[in-house]
Amino acid sequence: MQRRDFLVRTGLALGAGAFTGFGRAFAGSPAEAPARAATLLEDWDAVRAQFNLSRDHIHLASFFLASHPKPVREAIDRHRRGLDESPIGYWFENIDRFEADVLGAAAQHQGVQPTDIALTDSTTMGLGLLYGGLKLRQGQEILTTRHDHYSTEISLQKRAERTGTTVRSIPLYERIEAVTEDEIVQSILKALTPRTRVVAVTWVHSSTGLKLPIRKIADALAPVNAQRDPADRALLCVDGVHGLGIEDVTLPELGCDFFVAGTHKWLFGPRGTGFVWGKPQAWPAASAIIPTFNHDAYEIWMKTIPPKEIPISATMTPGGFHSFEHRWALADAFRFHGGLGKERIAARTHELNRHIKEGLAKITKVRLLTPMSDSLSSGIVCFEIDGMKPQAAVDRLMQRRIIASETPYATQYVRVAASVLNTPEEMDATLREIRSLV
Repeated sequence: MQRRDFLVRTGLALGAGAFTGFGRAFAGSPAEAPARAATLLEDWDAVRAQFNLSRDHIHLASFFLASHPKPVREAIDRHRRGLDESPIGYWFENIDRFEADVLGAAAQHQGVQPTDIALTDSTTMGLGLLYGGLKLRQGQEILTTRHDHYSTEISLQKRAERTGTTVRSIPLYERIEAVTEDEIVQSILKALTPRTRVVAVTWVHSSTGLKLPIRKIADALAPVNAQRDPADRALLCVDGVHGLGIEDVTLPELGCDFFVAGTHKWLFGPRGTGFVWGKPQAWPAASAIIPTFNHDAYEIWMKTIPPKEIPISATMTPGGFHSFEHRWALADAFRFHGGLGKERIAARTHELNRHIKEGLAKITKVRLLTPMSDSLSSGIVCFEIDGMKPQAAVDRLMQRRIIASETPYATQYVRVAASVLNTPEEMDATLREIRSLV
C-alpha cells in the first residue's frame, strides 16, 4: 500500500488537492468544519433531547430506521451545503479526508484497523457483496441456519443459482423456550463437514430476539480450523446489525471472520450507511463484485501507474456515487455513540428490555419468545398473544400511541425493541396496554 493510500485509509490524509482552486474558495466553508468531539451527555433525558423523535408516541421500533441525533443532523447539513454550493469542488477537495475520517472513527469504535473496513449503504448490500464474492472451490459449501433474515437467505440463494454452490440450512435449537448457548454451538459443530467453507449466521435474530453466542461459536470452530489448510477453513460470517450499537464488545472480541452491518439502526447513524469488516487473514477469501473507486485501482485502469497489488478490503467499497452527505456524517455517528459509552448503552438497553420481558412473562395469554437471559438476547423482544393476530396487536398498540412492529417472517410475532431513547416509565405504560389486549 502506498503511503498516500495508507494515510487516506487511516484518517490522516487531507484533501486530494486535485481542485486546489476550489479548496481555497471553500476556506471557512462547511468543508473546513473541524472534527467534532464526542458529545458528553450525563443523563438519558439529555440523550433523548438530541433527537427530534415525536414526544406523543412511545417509539419501540427505532431499530428499523434510526432518527438522527443532533451531531449527525448537523454533519449531514454541513456536507449537503458544500455539495450544493459546488458539487465537484467539494467532492474532489474533501472525499479522501472525509472517507478516511469515517474509516478512522469506525475503526476506533470497533477496535480494528481502518484498512480492514469496507463502506456500504446497508446490511443487505454488505451481505450481497460478501456472499456473492467469497471464493469457494468446487465442492465447498455454505452452512447457514433456518433463522436468518431474508437478506442472508436470498444472497446465498442467488450465489447458489449463479455458481452452483451448495447451501445447507440447519435449525439451531428445538424449542426457543429451552434454548441454550451450548445447544446452538453444538448444532453448528454437528452440521460441519470437511466441505464447509462458510458458516453464515445472524448475531441477533429479528424473528425472535435470540442472540447467538458468536464468541463461543468462533472458539468452537478454532480447533476444527487448526486441522485444515487455510483455503479450507470454515469462515464465520455474521450479520451483526441488531447487536452493533447495543453490545459492549469489539469486533476482535466477537471472534468472527467477517462482520456485516448497517449503521442506521442501533448506532443512530445516517440513513443509508453500513460496513463490512474482515480479519486481515480472512480478506483474501473475498473478491469484489462491484468496481471500486479506490485511487490505485482507477489509476491502474487509466494506465497512469503500473499494475500493483491492492488490498482486497480496499476494493470491497463499491464505487459510484453515493449519498455522500450521509456517508461522511457517519464519522459523527460513531463519535456520538462512543461518547455515550458502549458499556453504558449496553447496560441501559438490556435493563429496559429485561423490564419488558419480565412483565410480559407475567401476563396471562402472552407467550414470550425471546430468552430472558442477557447472554441470549439483546434489544429485540418478540411475543404472541393468544387469540390475536400479531398485526392486530400492533394496530391496537398504535391506536394507543405505542409503535411496535410485526416480525416479517413466515411465522409472525409482535415485536417491541427499547433503546436508550426510551424510559422505564414507557416500559410500564407499554405493559399496561398489552395487558389490556388480552
